[in-house]
Amino acid sequence: MPRRLIAILCLTALLGVFATACGSDDGIPDNPDKSESTAQLAPPVTDSGPPITDTDGQAFNAAEVYKETVPGVISVRSIFDTGAAGGSGFVLSEDGEIVTNAHVITDGEGEARTAAKQVYVEFYDKNVVPAEIIGFDPFNDVGLLKVDPDAVDLTPLQMVDSEKVIVGQPIAVIGSPFGEDYSLSTGVVSQVGRSVRSLTDFQIEGAIQTDASINPGNSGGPMLDGSGRVMGISQQIKGSSGASDGVGFGVPSSAIVSSVKQLRENGEASYAYIGVSTQPIYPQLAEKLGLGVDSGALVGEVVNGGPADKAGIRGGDKEITFQAGRYQTGGDVIISANGEKIEQAEDLGRIIGALQPGDTVELGIVRDGKEATIDVDLEERPTALSAG
Repeated sequence: MPRRLIAILCLTALLGVFATACGSDDGIPDNPDKSESTAQLAPPVTDSGPPITDTDGQAFNAAEVYKETVPGVISVRSIFDTGAAGGSGFVLSEDGEIVTNAHVITDGEGEARTAAKQVYVEFYDKNVVPAEIIGFDPFNDVGLLKVDPDAVDLTPLQMVDSEKVIVGQPIAVIGSPFGEDYSLSTGVVSQVGRSVRSLTDFQIEGAIQTDASINPGNSGGPMLDGSGRVMGISQQIKGSSGASDGVGFGVPSSAIVSSVKQLRENGEASYAYIGVSTQPIYPQLAEKLGLGVDSGALVGEVVNGGPADKAGIRGGDKEITFQAGRYQTGGDVIISANGEKIEQAEDLGRIIGALQPGDTVELGIVRDGKEATIDVDLEERPTALSAG
């Protein structure tokens, strides 16, 4: 048989194998389980090199993620006495619940923060309907809206546990940057577990950092994994230009779930408060200070009259400069909370944030080189430290 004919037959056979392996249906079922959705979001294999993969090893198809989720993304228009504001959000439930950022639907500072006079949401099919503000949580920067479920077609988006999000994981962000509705940007999760500012004097713990482009107007829009599930909502950017410099942050889904549960029940959210500011310990600093431990949270300040102050936790009484950093020293080092080791200073805020006002937390501390335990009765977190 001529060599050219042999080559043609071999190529035909290979194409047949390729078609069988890839299949022809790349849609997503109405109610997919994890294995189905991730497999069907994978694009055909090409010869251009290895594809970007999601946490389950499946190739990341941003176009398919967008196609399947954009009907559940909304644009928000908020009307205030002094003007208007815009942002993004996503449909949470068939009952008409919508999640966005609190700062998209509120105005003002601290205890004086108030809800917008009117809110309208626009869907991908161009329907625009009024929305009721169920409540807002300034601590996690989460707002909960509700529309008439009979007025529009709703496409709720599924949530994924943000505790399982990892660095390097592909991410798709949908929103309305600069008013350009339903824009898609992609990138990777560049870090997890960040502490970022909220609408109060306290931090949002567990924030997701990404290099996907986030700009004004993206606020409240979904941050999606390769299966089209919400890992967080876009919340803020970091940079000197006022626009995306490749470092954006999102409120993690774990915080969203906590906020929504309380807003559904009470229209507001409350969190536990301990009343300390801390700095992270690392081995060289610990050696410099003679602490006897190489990790934990060094207590810098204790809020006068706060829970920690009442329990006898000590803050720093002097300041040093070490390795180009400034540290308040002489205070207690918190090494555990309710038996969980404090590896980083942010761990304390995460643990306390999962408790309720009125709960008691057992702190393991190091004071003057000796370990001890102190029980602290937690109180309700104020929006401003001066109020505590």
